[in-house]
Amino acid sequence: MKQTMITILGPTASGKTSLAAALASKVNSLDAASWGGTTQGAEIISADSRQVYRGMDIGTGKDLEDYTVDGKLIPYHLIDICEPGTKYNLFEYQQDFYDAYLDIRKRGVLPILCGGTGLYIESVLKGYHLSPVPQNQELRDRLADKSLDELTVMLKELKAKTGSNMHNRTDVDTAQRAIRAIEIETYNLEHPMPERELPSVDSLIIGVSIDRDARREKITRRLKQRLQEGMVDEIKGLLDRGIPAENLIYYGLEYKFITEYVIGKTTYDEMFRGLEIAIHQFAKRQMTWFRGMERRGFTINWIDALQPMEQKVEQVLEIVKSSK
Repeated sequence: MKQTMITILGPTASGKTSLAAALASKVNSLDAASWGGTTQGAEIISADSRQVYRGMDIGTGKDLEDYTVDGKLIPYHLIDICEPGTKYNLFEYQQDFYDAYLDIRKRGVLPILCGGTGLYIESVLKGYHLSPVPQNQELRDRLADKSLDELTVMLKELKAKTGSNMHNRTDVDTAQRAIRAIEIETYNLEHPMPERELPSVDSLIIGVSIDRDARREKITRRLKQRLQEGMVDEIKGLLDRGIPAENLIYYGLEYKFITEYVIGKTTYDEMFRGLEIAIHQFAKRQMTWFRGMERRGFTINWIDALQPMEQKVEQVLEIVKSSK
């Protein structure tokens, strides 16, 4: 089977972006036959839920310099496409991804999807069926005290009326997800609309695996470096532009902890310790998601993050050739 895309995924601090850029550079220097591909050249599509925001650079780890290899810029997509303070969502990402994917393919170029937001990656590879349903806080408040069993009964009744399936085709297994499903079914009952159909995308998936201790060391080192590079000033600047603190806190991790420090809720040491722990926990959750993808039928070809870059690129190209 000829894949139409290569996906590079991995936890934070695994070096997946630099690998994607190095791979794209290598593909750009080769003719298609020599690397086993069917396209000429490569471009990167980001799969990061926070790098879509302009001005949120250090905190989201954009590392835009990674996209320049041997003096040449590797074209990238879905970075810096939204204003900070807004709430970009999975529905929007799916459409933006597919637009970029089609554009790249039409030009005879290989798309390389790269990122660590597992939900975004899985949604486009599997072709989740989603509806652009806004939050209904009044409904959520009414359902907040109900048990999962009660919510399930309500959901079944709504589904009988709408004749629809779950918005992402997965089981509802928590009260929070049940409430969101009820919210969607209620909206669809009141606002009938055709469900958007986006196809699944066949992709060779490369996972960048990094030893737990090495990952923890790199996360701590990178956090210190980004603080030295002005991450606090970046967030102060966003606040000075009039973006409410609660909007930045919504983005989590660096933006949550540093915003709380800047507005005086925590000390610098409390911020650093709390953020360091939160990033370690986040990386663990990312790996849990990727392992879950494997259980859900995805084949992920894992490579060692600590190998030299040239060796990693050659290993990916060998995997591409052997998959043909």
